[in-house]
Amino acid sequence: MKAISSRDNPLYRELLGLSGDRRARRQSGHTLLDGPHLLQAGLEAGATFRQLVFSETGASGELAEWSRRLPQVPACVLPQTLFNTLTPVETPVGVLAVIDIPLASNSAPEVCIVLLENIQDPGNLGALLRVAAAAGADAVHLSQGCAEAWSPKCLRGGQGAHFQVAIHESADLPALARRFAAPVYAASLGASEALFDLDLRGRVGFAFGNEGAGLSPQLCEAAQPFIIPMPGRVESLNVATAAAVCLFERVRQRR
Repeated sequence: MKAISSRDNPLYRELLGLSGDRRARRQSGHTLLDGPHLLQAGLEAGATFRQLVFSETGASGELAEWSRRLPQVPACVLPQTLFNTLTPVETPVGVLAVIDIPLASNSAPEVCIVLLENIQDPGNLGALLRVAAAAGADAVHLSQGCAEAWSPKCLRGGQGAHFQVAIHESADLPALARRFAAPVYAASLGASEALFDLDLRGRVGFAFGNEGAGLSPQLCEAAQPFIIPMPGRVESLNVATAAAVCLFERVRQRR
């Protein structure tokens, strides 16, 4: 493994850009996976690995097995202080990987889709992707105002879900909802139809918006409103929780 100790090292500067700069990830088409769980998810999904990065502790422990599992991938070792600047977690495990950002296919059939509008917190977005993947959604379409799906923070929140569902960024959600040949449902406090009265067994979409602003008028007009019954004295749910309730109601109906 190549040892890197200088902050001025070109490879370290490149890694630092991938860890915190959306433009660097977009221009290179690369992102960082943090920890063995995400590396395993990427490996199983056939992701293209470009570089392995170890902390000094990681390189001398069981994580070094990754270098043996991916012998064709260059590996480097960083001092803990430099390694810590590349990871979004407070206590890094000790291994990172640079991968190509996968491109979502436009040819796969979409029976269940999720439309996300202006979800700006990367952790929330990762949780939503995890819910969508767990519930068997085929694709998630993100508006231009959403956080970046392939940022390290969002990848951490998704816990491997990114590799289980097609992700389409910068989508025109109202246009997509209008041309989708099936209902696209959107939760609305003023709706008269309840989630549990909807027939979700066939082709279906769900739209979820920013927790503060909700869905735009344009997307609301293109979707069909419903309410999630809440007998408790709470006005709304966290967006990831609302998505879980809706998507797993579909799972229940299809059993």
